[in-house]
Amino acid sequence: MKWENNRQSDNVEDLRDQSGGMGGMFGGGGGAPRRVGGRGLGFGTIVIALIAGWIFGINPMTILGALSGGGELMTAATQTAPAPSGTTEHPSDEMGRFVSSVLAGTEDVWGAVFQQSGAHYEQPHLVLYRGVTRTACGAGQSAMGPFYCPGDQKVYIDLAFYETMRRQLGAPGDFAQAYVIAHEVGHHVQNLMGLTAKVEQARQRMSEREYNALSVRLELQADCFAGIWAHHNHKSKAILEPGDIEEALTAAAAIGDDTLQKNSQGYAVPDSFTHGSSEQRQRWFHQGLETGSVKACDTFNTRNL
Repeated sequence: MKWENNRQSDNVEDLRDQSGGMGGMFGGGGGAPRRVGGRGLGFGTIVIALIAGWIFGINPMTILGALSGGGELMTAATQTAPAPSGTTEHPSDEMGRFVSSVLAGTEDVWGAVFQQSGAHYEQPHLVLYRGVTRTACGAGQSAMGPFYCPGDQKVYIDLAFYETMRRQLGAPGDFAQAYVIAHEVGHHVQNLMGLTAKVEQARQRMSEREYNALSVRLELQADCFAGIWAHHNHKSKAILEPGDIEEALTAAAAIGDDTLQKNSQGYAVPDSFTHGSSEQRQRWFHQGLETGSVKACDTFNTRNL
């Protein structure tokens, strides 16, 4: 992926030099995300939830709630003390500059897309941290991997995740890493479009099975939005190199619900899917990549997921 000569975003908050900083987040206070009801979670289920969150979830704690079989999910937007702000100077290390460059590319693409529709794109911030950090959605931890918090409109990433992605998930490559960021920014776009709020409201009227199906549509659309970023960023900056698309598709396959469940328990349970199958994730990313169209990413009004 060609990114070195592209501009860097001004919206990166670098908290990596700030140790701790969580205050009472893990204490007995009521601000941490919670799970209501449901049965206990086995280790394999927790692994599925964390891996799913590592790459393509809004917040893995939401996935844990869905997989628990309870009537409600862990709250994804529980308010806590405001997250600390880090320096917004451009990171000087290579990985920091890479993330900043990818974020800038998403800003350019979605700024233009929104402008064409007569709307203004509100740029999200991306927070680089190590270990743990505060978020408006609760305690952010490195084991959760990259996630988007609608409560403060920020993407959170511990860069150690990329090593996990390469070694444990079999999804190496810089474009696969960029795809991760683009997917999380896709959740921000959904938030700006009001889709996130609508899905949360619909949850109150749905069974667990119905909400799982709706969650799949939300995640597949974020995959498609990541494809839109790749389409337009390559069109304007020629970022793609041979093998890049394959890297993204490999990452999408590795995180499919069917693949994760089969690896964990030997079989898949489609009614419990919250993110989509490997084939679906690959196909919807490719849909956005080929068309570059938001309308082509309407996963909510199609029967063919």
